[in-house]
Amino acid sequence: MRSADMLRLLLLAAIWGASFLFLRVVAPVIGSMPTAFFRASIGALGLLAILLLMRVKWDFRGKLGLCMVLGVINAGLPSAMYSLAALVLPAGYSAIINATTPMMGVLIGALFFAEAMTMMRAAGVALGLFGVAVLTRSGPVEMDLSLLLGALACLVATLCYGFAGFLARRWIAGDLDNRLTAFGSLCGACLFLLPLFGGSLALQTPASWGGWLEWSSLLVLGLGCTAFAYVLYFRLLTDIGPIRASTTTFLIPIFGVFWGALLLDEPLSWAHLYGGLLIAVALWLVVRPAKKVPV
Repeated sequence: MRSADMLRLLLLAAIWGASFLFLRVVAPVIGSMPTAFFRASIGALGLLAILLLMRVKWDFRGKLGLCMVLGVINAGLPSAMYSLAALVLPAGYSAIINATTPMMGVLIGALFFAEAMTMMRAAGVALGLFGVAVLTRSGPVEMDLSLLLGALACLVATLCYGFAGFLARRWIAGDLDNRLTAFGSLCGACLFLLPLFGGSLALQTPASWGGWLEWSSLLVLGLGCTAFAYVLYFRLLTDIGPIRASTTTFLIPIFGVFWGALLLDEPLSWAHLYGGLLIAVALWLVVRPAKKVPV
């Protein structure tokens, strides 16, 4: 892997690690679906401004619809799931569970995209899920149904990422400017989240729409952790493929736990270490290069 790709992976991990912090600030105040919708819409508007300023040629080559469908899978549904999880899960928890993304990629690849499933990779998937169980059952937050549902929401999001990586390679495959791909995806996410946003308001209007802290967090979440991050992500998908691109989640838990403990005073426990180490070993089993059999 080139050094430039490694730097992009590191930067993406730092940005997405911070996203769990901002979700934890915003979602409990204005609600999960408003948070998800505003995140996607701010990100789409930010990307639109970037495209106009850089005078990017608007040529989707007939793939705008595919980009929008991809956005539902890769941005809309995961954003909704992580916003729901942010109501009950500390930022560090969500960040660590997000590290199961490469394992989901391997599982989805084997089931639907004819990718090889070796014994080591299968063991990695099982060990990673066990690591999530250790984290949720023995962490500093009391185990209850809401915590379990929050963890399941995060796993649904990583499952979506697993699908999206392969679909992006199959549907887009470097044919489009990565900025256009990201913009089309966020437009699809906005359309998907709009009825969920409206439905949540019809059921219960937020008691508060927040203040400067929540809206500044939303701006950073939309512009930095979504618009800019998705440009980086689609560039990495094109350059190094979906499995390797998903390994950015090696570093996301470090940033997620660090930001949560530093800025939100979230408690730390040995479960962070135990669960994180189990997931790290699982990731190594999943992404390590297969040994070549001599012919």
